[in-house]
Amino acid sequence: HANARTPAHTVPLCLTEFNIAQSLSQQFSYSPRYLRTALVKETLMDTKWATTELAWTAHPETGWEEVSGYDDAMNPIRTYQVCNVRELNQNNWLRSDFIPRKDVLRVYVEMKFTVRDCNSIPNIPGSCKETFNLFYYESDSDSATATSPFWMENPYVKVDTIAPDDSFSTLEEGRVNTKVRSFGPLSKAGFYLAFQDLGACMSLISVRVFYKKCSTTIANFAVFPETATGAEATSLVIAPGTCVPNAVEASVPLKLYCNGDGEWMVPVGACTCAAGFEPAMKDTQCQACSPGTFKSKQGEGPCFPCPPNSRATSGAASICSCRNGYYRSDTDSSDSPCTTVPSAPRNVISIVNETSLVLEWSEPRDSGSREDTFYNVICKKCLPERGMCSRCDDNVDISPRHLGLTQRRVTVRNLQAHTQYSFEIQAVNGVSNKSPYTPQFSAVNITTNQAAPSAVPTVHLMAASASTMSLSWLPPEKPNGIILDYEIKYHEKAIAHTMTAQRSNARIEGLKAGTPYVVQVRARTVAGYGRYSSPADFTDPPKSWQEQLPLIVGSITAILVFIIALVVIAIVCFRKQRNGSESEYTEKLQQYITPGMKVYIDPFTYEDPNEAVREFAKEIDVSCVKIEEVIGAGEFGEVCRGRLKLPGRREIIVAIKTLKVGYTDRQRRDFLSEASIMGQFDHPNIIRLEGVVTKSRPVMIVTEFMENGALDSFLRLNDGQFTVIQLVGMLRGIAAGMKYLSDMNYVHRDLAARNILVNSNLVCKVSDFGLSRFLEDDPTDPTYTSSLGGKIPIRWTAPEAIAYRKFTSASDVWSYGIVMWEVMSYGERPYWDMSNQDVINAVEQDYRLPPPMDCPTALHQLMLDCWVKERNLRPKFTQIVATLDKLIRNAASLKVVTNSTQSTGVSQPLLDRSVPDYTTFTTVGDWLDAIKMSRYRDNFINAGFASFDLVAQMTAEDLLRIGVTLAGHQKKILGSIQDMRLQMNQTLPVQV
Repeated sequence: HANARTPAHTVPLCLTEFNIAQSLSQQFSYSPRYLRTALVKETLMDTKWATTELAWTAHPETGWEEVSGYDDAMNPIRTYQVCNVRELNQNNWLRSDFIPRKDVLRVYVEMKFTVRDCNSIPNIPGSCKETFNLFYYESDSDSATATSPFWMENPYVKVDTIAPDDSFSTLEEGRVNTKVRSFGPLSKAGFYLAFQDLGACMSLISVRVFYKKCSTTIANFAVFPETATGAEATSLVIAPGTCVPNAVEASVPLKLYCNGDGEWMVPVGACTCAAGFEPAMKDTQCQACSPGTFKSKQGEGPCFPCPPNSRATSGAASICSCRNGYYRSDTDSSDSPCTTVPSAPRNVISIVNETSLVLEWSEPRDSGSREDTFYNVICKKCLPERGMCSRCDDNVDISPRHLGLTQRRVTVRNLQAHTQYSFEIQAVNGVSNKSPYTPQFSAVNITTNQAAPSAVPTVHLMAASASTMSLSWLPPEKPNGIILDYEIKYHEKAIAHTMTAQRSNARIEGLKAGTPYVVQVRARTVAGYGRYSSPADFTDPPKSWQEQLPLIVGSITAILVFIIALVVIAIVCFRKQRNGSESEYTEKLQQYITPGMKVYIDPFTYEDPNEAVREFAKEIDVSCVKIEEVIGAGEFGEVCRGRLKLPGRREIIVAIKTLKVGYTDRQRRDFLSEASIMGQFDHPNIIRLEGVVTKSRPVMIVTEFMENGALDSFLRLNDGQFTVIQLVGMLRGIAAGMKYLSDMNYVHRDLAARNILVNSNLVCKVSDFGLSRFLEDDPTDPTYTSSLGGKIPIRWTAPEAIAYRKFTSASDVWSYGIVMWEVMSYGERPYWDMSNQDVINAVEQDYRLPPPMDCPTALHQLMLDCWVKERNLRPKFTQIVATLDKLIRNAASLKVVTNSTQSTGVSQPLLDRSVPDYTTFTTVGDWLDAIKMSRYRDNFINAGFASFDLVAQMTAEDLLRIGVTLAGHQKKILGSIQDMRLQMNQTLPVQV
């Protein structure tokens, strides 16, 4: 490269370091990858600012010469020149003074120089050069002399051959070239620079030696100190971080990587502002919450105003204290508003019957802004002669109880006769125990043996018009005192009205014409209300028998005609039965005649399938349907999102399945059969059919629209985003839908998460009724496999259904257990990458899926119950719903998590079937091949993990360090390592 005008060589980017940096940045998902900081350079030496002679060492003395001059700004500078171009075999060396390296691993040299163009120098030999060489020599002290080290490459280390971008001739001014070269790693106390001239005419104007560093920075509320770059241009130097004041560690370790260009990259770990502090100054500081605001937990969120009825008088509040008279219960969160105690119950009514008593009351006017109001009934026995009352003894029975009542009615028994009692009805709530005051109450005083009146006899209608009724009744047979008034209750349909009357008659006005009313009356004394009279039905005014005669004659005639028709139908049916030709309609009709339950009718029992569509699916005019966009492809055509606007109803968003053009009669029948099936169902966890379009093209099935689509893809998209209670709630909805189908004697056959749809409120609904049974064989789709002439989803299907085509509600329960596993694993594929035949063999040998990560023990046990081999021993959907309800009510039971390596309630082949036995492999590479992770063979070997003993000690950090960055692959390898440890009888924890 003697005559080159560009650098003799460039240092290639180290692909290994780059890939590690790229892998780290992708794993932690920071964008941009680098933290943009100003490049910082620290100078170790700069001849530009020398005020005296440099006095560097030259060899030979006739070579380099120090010359004083001025730069463009007329500042004095010290330069070195050499121009022995007319002499052959030049080898001129120039060495700098000793430069301490200050623990720097890599340094940069900036050289400013000019070079004379050899072509512009007349009559020179062919040995003229336009380049020079840069060397360095490391030393632990300033020990170099004029003769030591020897002036030659080795001991000097060559950095590069330096060539100018521009050279000059005698007719032009000298053009200054600037070149920067770096070298390292450095290990000794300092170094010398050396410049070798082999026959050039040049001037070395200035030399600057510097190093790069990453300046102090703040990222993720952590401070990272100033850090020098690494030994190589592609090195990454780790800098530990500390949280800024008032911040706490959210994840550890805290570190940043300083790259070779002095830039920070790939933050690892983070701090967050402590409780009572919020982010400030562009997320570089944590400032205290101002008075009147608070922040209850650590995190990046802001401070919020204090909840109602609370205050924070000072800054940095993590909780707002309640104002006087307001409280929080022990179960209220610090974010909850403060509440107060309720007011006293209202409208206390007592009904005395000798030594028994019924108390009723209304809710308090003020509940204290809480919804957990309940009541206490305090019984006191009073002695008028002493003017005092004391608590009743234990013989007094208050039913259902006297404390913690949720209903507003109690019955009191075993009172003493002719005794005065006082009853206090207290209203309390969750903060009543925080108040220093006695709960507010309403009191009622009663005397036993003062019974309420008996029931009013029958009520009579004396007169009536289109809007009024005049009523009369006799007083109670046993008034048990003076009748104070009567209460008349009359209602039409579900709307009840009451009024009072002082006498035993009343006139009711404002009634609806021709509307039947039910009327009841009760009497009231000082002892309270008596019982209501028997209900009496009244409508229009009574008519005379002459007016009623035509109606009577007509009714008798209709009855006779109906009896004759029944006789004729019975004779016809008897004759048809004798001829063995019972009508198809009667056969279908009898399927409905199951006491208390509507039974599903298979549309394929109809001779004309269109009849089933007309019977169970509502026909929609095509003008009411508007298709907006295609959202997928179904088996028979496109699936679209659109709008449905029926007359008299508001417009709704719907899903529309269309039948593709060129369909056959069988395809049309199979397509519409789903509507015939769906139209028979009405349940909040079953997809709702809006109707069908069959009288125009394309043929459509219109259903309700489920915003979140299929459950399996929805879970994969939101991996880890839901609480266990939310997941169990989804499972409960699916189970409730399947209970409804089971009660209707409908067997789904294809229950799987892909056939469950989810709406915007996370309500899950069962869909896809029977379509999978009509699919043509598709060898590219492994989900459905031909078996005994039909398509079966092997991974979701019970063993008896695979072997004998025995589909029942019990086989649907097996499938439901698989759906539970899909939900708790966030849509992972059951049995992973095992083949269908391997699944069949494994299940036959009692292998059952292990619990997904963080799956509660109770849920996995329910899965195992669903997978019992004997189908009669599996739980019914009614039992499954009840079990899930119990788990939801008792949330603590969902906190017990089964370790994925513990026994799953089946025989030992579970472990042997789920993971390979490592002892059967010769090398670690063979083991990786068996678990389908052979892509990482070189990563393991190059990192030194070449034996199973070393592999068994690996953690998640080890996998990350050797380049296994995908979370799914980490999980699979760590799971296999855990089983390897079990086979080694080790119990070392896997860090996931």
